[in-house]
Amino acid sequence: MMSTPSREIPLATPGDKMLRQEIQLACFKVGSESYALDIMRIKEIIRPQKLTPIPKAPSFIEGVINLRGEVIPVADMRKRFDQPISKESRKNRIVVCSLAGRIIGLLVDEVTEVKRFSRKEISPSPQFIKGPQADYFLGVARSDDELIMLIDLEKVLSTDEKIELQKLSHE
Repeated sequence: MMSTPSREIPLATPGDKMLRQEIQLACFKVGSESYALDIMRIKEIIRPQKLTPIPKAPSFIEGVINLRGEVIPVADMRKRFDQPISKESRKNRIVVCSLAGRIIGLLVDEVTEVKRFSRKEISPSPQFIKGPQADYFLGVARSDDELIMLIDLEKVLSTDEKIELQKLSHE
């Protein structure tokens, strides 16, 4: 078995000269679990809009939305994380993020808060998490009695899925 190389939690954009000692994370729920993204990766958080399905898209891509003239694919994080699908709720949100030079929306059950964490409060992902889903996470932050999984946005879509999405959005 090959060991996976440890990954640094990116606490700065490539242009930053110094790593920030604190990181602000937007926390959200998918099912009963808590997840977070660095707020520097988030463009905005919006209420769900009418989705237009995309034929032949990966199964977790719900469709596309038109946001101020820009067509944005929306990934359902419940499907991506193999969670049971639930009815739409008034708390559902689309987290609009920048991913590999493109904009993508992440459909989540609820955005809960923005919290600051010091680098010391963030641990690497547990070693026992294996398989393709293990790559989705950069680490774990502790907040009170809750563990919050930090999402590695670059890994949420595989390279093949990114290429397929680019093709679909240009057809």
